[in-house]
Amino acid sequence: MNKKTTNKAIYITTTEPNSGKSIISLGLMQLLLGKAAKVGYFRPIIDDLKAGEIDNHINTVTSYFNLDLKFEDAYAFTRSEVIKMKNDDDDDKIISKIIDKYKAIEERFDFVLVEGSSFVGEGAIIEFDINVLIAKNLGVPAIIIANGIGKTIEELVGNLHMAFDSFKDKGVEVLSVIANKVDSEYQPLIISELEKNLPSGVLVNAIPLNPLLANPSIKEIVDVLNAEVLFGEAYINNQAGNYSVGAMQLRNYLTHLKDNALVITPGDRADIILGALQANISDNYPSISGIVLTGGLKPEESIIKLIEGLSDVVPIISAKRGTFSVTNCIGTIKSQIYAENTQKILTSIKDFEKHVKSDALVERLITFETNGVTPRMFQYNLLKRARLNKKHIVLPEGLDERILRATKQLIDVDAVEITLLGDKEQIEAKLLALDIALDLNRVNIINPIESNNFEAYANTLYELRKHKNVNLAMAKDLMEDVSYFGTMMVHKGDADGMVSGAVHTTQHTILPALQFIKTRPETSIVSSIFFMCLEDRVSVYGDCAINPNPNSEQLAEIAISSAATSIAFGIEPKIAMLSYSSGSSGVGEDVERVRQATEIIKTKRPDLKVEGPIQYDAAVDIKVGKTKLPDSEVAGQANVFIFPDLNTGNNTYKAVQRETKALAIGPIIQGLNKPVNDLSRGCTTDDIFNTVIVTVIQAQGL
Repeated sequence: MNKKTTNKAIYITTTEPNSGKSIISLGLMQLLLGKAAKVGYFRPIIDDLKAGEIDNHINTVTSYFNLDLKFEDAYAFTRSEVIKMKNDDDDDKIISKIIDKYKAIEERFDFVLVEGSSFVGEGAIIEFDINVLIAKNLGVPAIIIANGIGKTIEELVGNLHMAFDSFKDKGVEVLSVIANKVDSEYQPLIISELEKNLPSGVLVNAIPLNPLLANPSIKEIVDVLNAEVLFGEAYINNQAGNYSVGAMQLRNYLTHLKDNALVITPGDRADIILGALQANISDNYPSISGIVLTGGLKPEESIIKLIEGLSDVVPIISAKRGTFSVTNCIGTIKSQIYAENTQKILTSIKDFEKHVKSDALVERLITFETNGVTPRMFQYNLLKRARLNKKHIVLPEGLDERILRATKQLIDVDAVEITLLGDKEQIEAKLLALDIALDLNRVNIINPIESNNFEAYANTLYELRKHKNVNLAMAKDLMEDVSYFGTMMVHKGDADGMVSGAVHTTQHTILPALQFIKTRPETSIVSSIFFMCLEDRVSVYGDCAINPNPNSEQLAEIAISSAATSIAFGIEPKIAMLSYSSGSSGVGEDVERVRQATEIIKTKRPDLKVEGPIQYDAAVDIKVGKTKLPDSEVAGQANVFIFPDLNTGNNTYKAVQRETKALAIGPIIQGLNKPVNDLSRGCTTDDIFNTVIVTVIQAQGL
């Protein structure tokens, strides 16, 4: 009797070279990481490599998504190895090794994305059949991709239909077909024709050709031309747009510039070089992506000195070949997506999300269930939610390096509008010194004392605090403080939330919020939680940052607020009220305070699952939990942990974070009318990124 097993993988395959398989792999990986705890990546056959090289596909996916996967484990064979073994009639050995390597990954991961070969070089003619054979022997369904460039609609549909039949004939289920790189004008017609020609159960998708993905980066041009980078190496991953040769006079050449243009000109044409650089910073001309100097010629020393003095220079590279040869060579480059080019990776993911019916695809892909919310699911869903309704977050510490790096990441993923507080010239200088390519056109910068709102903000603060003997002069002094100014932006609705604390203390960050943002009507105490992203789950720890010695009523309030925060972020709360004893065994003031808090929660919120007092081991270990509290629906399954005091909570979260390498997102402040969140002064760029995303989602819920 055959035992049915749960499908744990998908096989991505193409019908020909240059089908844009990477777009699908990147988009699927992003999608899957939001649904499964751990997603692996496997390529049965990779291209032949030079000594010391690694496969670009594997490097891009494992690097960008930070997969715990060694390069040598992520593939089975190189192309030449497969050809030699087929010539020796060793087909069985090929499949056996591929299965062994795949199963090793399958055992470690909840789901595996398998990417077929690339149809390049010797042996390409047999690769389609090999991919069918591999998918069949691995027992996984497939997604088939075809390239629409240079084909009629009939040819494209015919190719995909034929490929579908080949897989079905071999017993491989095809979940989806994707027509990639199609003309956007004909996208609906292509989908319609494919749906007519394929069974109704097959998901049909079509992705238009995106010039940003088709054009090479400056780095790829450098590699192909063996060129020397003279300036702007920090921007070497810029995408080259339309390119044109600067052979005419400057006044005529400028009229031919288009957005992201690549300028190709002999190295002694100082007029074209300087004119193009000036056009790049002019509001009246398009920006350029880079300049290629031909003929092995380099600008004179005076011109180089002038360029060196510019604050922001696009890549300028020097090639030994002549202008005609360089132009032809660039035109033949088949651009790839690689690990360092995050712009292309993000563009690929966005195209996938926009044009592929991802919800329907996931429904068919994920046929297994995972317990709870995993860190990858949690972070993926946070970012997705933030993008759905972008909010405006103010970051008062605009000169801090970590804040600037996090701001660049946040702007790159298009998840939030950012205002930095500080002097613009100082921020620009800091970005230049740190080589951070943050586009300040996409960021708001406000110097509080120069703001048009300064007087109005000071007057508002005076009105709110005059009963505390704050006069107008004192209010103006306070408003020069970035924490007060940023908090007032939130209070007045000029920003949706604030994140601070990378430089300032918790008291400095939170005090202004307590003074005039204040607590919600239904909340009696402001508290905090950390999202603790452990290896296989996300737990909530509270309160680890604000309240030193809460009484029983305050503990109950912290627990209820923490439960509400958990629900808002997709975690169904099971609350453990922690103490040094479990159940009714312990005595003493501290344990009694936790016991009373638990009873208050049960009275106020009988809908919540809560257990207390309970020890940490009984809360997380199912065996210990069943031994100590056999009738509890929380013991051994808790995901919201309420600590009895700040000393215990703060030390515990830091110990867990350091010893397990867990990601701790927070502290997240709960109970305020509008979101203001604190950072640890030891925070990392990733901590800031995550806290801002959480703040966006808090703002969405108000």
